[in-house]
Amino acid sequence: MRKKVYSTTVLVFFLIGTVQSQGILGSAKDKAKNMLGKVSLKKLGKDPISTSFADTNTTVDLEDTFGNDAVFDPLCKQPKDTLANYVLTPGFYDFYGMSFCLKAGTYGPSEGDGYLYAATQGKQEEIVIAILKNYEKHLDIPQRKVQLLLWAIIAKTNFKKLSNDLRIVSARLLTPKQLLQLNNGVLGFVPEKVMQKSISKAPPAIKTILEIENKMRGMFEGGISAYEDYEKLAILAGMAPPTNTTIKRGRWSLHPDSYYIRYFPEGYSRTRVEIYVPDTAEQVTYNASDDIAVPANTGAQRLAQCNIALRCEED
Repeated sequence: MRKKVYSTTVLVFFLIGTVQSQGILGSAKDKAKNMLGKVSLKKLGKDPISTSFADTNTTVDLEDTFGNDAVFDPLCKQPKDTLANYVLTPGFYDFYGMSFCLKAGTYGPSEGDGYLYAATQGKQEEIVIAILKNYEKHLDIPQRKVQLLLWAIIAKTNFKKLSNDLRIVSARLLTPKQLLQLNNGVLGFVPEKVMQKSISKAPPAIKTILEIENKMRGMFEGGISAYEDYEKLAILAGMAPPTNTTIKRGRWSLHPDSYYIRYFPEGYSRTRVEIYVPDTAEQVTYNASDDIAVPANTGAQRLAQCNIALRCEED
């Protein structure tokens, strides 16, 4: 076991050296620009995962009460294909599994928030999906460490600035090529005066997110490891001001693969998912790691899903 961990550590630091030599990490010139106040709002606002409410399908095909009295089969008991996708035939399925915050600086899910399906999109979509899918093979890694890694990516943190522990987690969940890709579009910590000058014209909600992302970059660079410190920043206290009251909790989304799905988040780290496969679909495949539960309330958090069950039992 020690030999394996040592080999992984060597790989991580070898990759870091390779990335630095290729000039993919932030250059001294970029750092100088930050110090001089030349970092742009556009660069700060580039979201590694861009999925938003605009990417959801708001068409109502099924009433919110549809399926409330149905008998649901446990999704986790269903067969999988060679790509680890669940293979589903017509019927109702439910799943209680891990989920992850993909939007630091927003509010956690509240009891009445409606969530809709959308596909994972953005510059780092391949990385995020790979982390969630590969996590299924490495369940000895605590969920919190995977969440920290995702927050580091969302905050556009330099990979070389992560703790040794997180770099080892990265190397277990990603390929060498993907590790190099982690550094595309990264930023260093931006000094407070420079930051305020750069975001002065941004809307208040956007300012909050950008400020929190910058603080998180500073924490990662400073070696702060306490999960609670990051959580306090990432998850705003209280409830998000309502921006969409027409989509209620339990709204069904039509998935592009011809089945329906709805989400019942319990905080940001776990979500109950219900799936309905209609008779018109002979067979469908489902992999939660490709999906994001997107809040109708734009001040709340996007929640990445995964196939890891927190509870798997017959009803």
